[in-house]
Amino acid sequence: MIQRIQSVFLLLLAISMACVLFLPIWSKTDPLSKQTLTMTATQITSTNPAQAPFATYAIAALAAASVAVALFEISQYRKRMTQLMLGSLNLMLIAATLGASFYYSSIGERMLNVKMPGEFEAGFYLPTLALLLNLLANRFIRRDEKLVRSMDRLR
Repeated sequence: MIQRIQSVFLLLLAISMACVLFLPIWSKTDPLSKQTLTMTATQITSTNPAQAPFATYAIAALAAASVAVALFEISQYRKRMTQLMLGSLNLMLIAATLGASFYYSSIGERMLNVKMPGEFEAGFYLPTLALLLNLLANRFIRRDEKLVRSMDRLR
């Protein structure tokens, strides 16, 4: 099961989406007040103690669901059509993770000096890598399915 290239891609996808849970996704620093906002998968925190953290649990939930689907998809190596459906589900979960990250970063933009733009961190770009890995895994799953079907025709 792990010797198949799509299983390696799915494992890397799960690792990259798990990293989203721990790495910063977005940050913004106001040069005048030296206040910094940092967004992770669970909250937007500020260096200003008067400003309460803002919860962003939707990002964490979507990323964790994507990790779970990818790991389950690896275990379904005998059922290629199920793997393809799970790959489609994972595609939607990863896209939703990117959308939620972008949405919460726009909320963070409004929380601190609107004129200065924030910066996207590594946690924002990892779902893009996960999308690419998901597409590659689906491509190799389809290739295996075609090979099995061609062998059935030869019988």
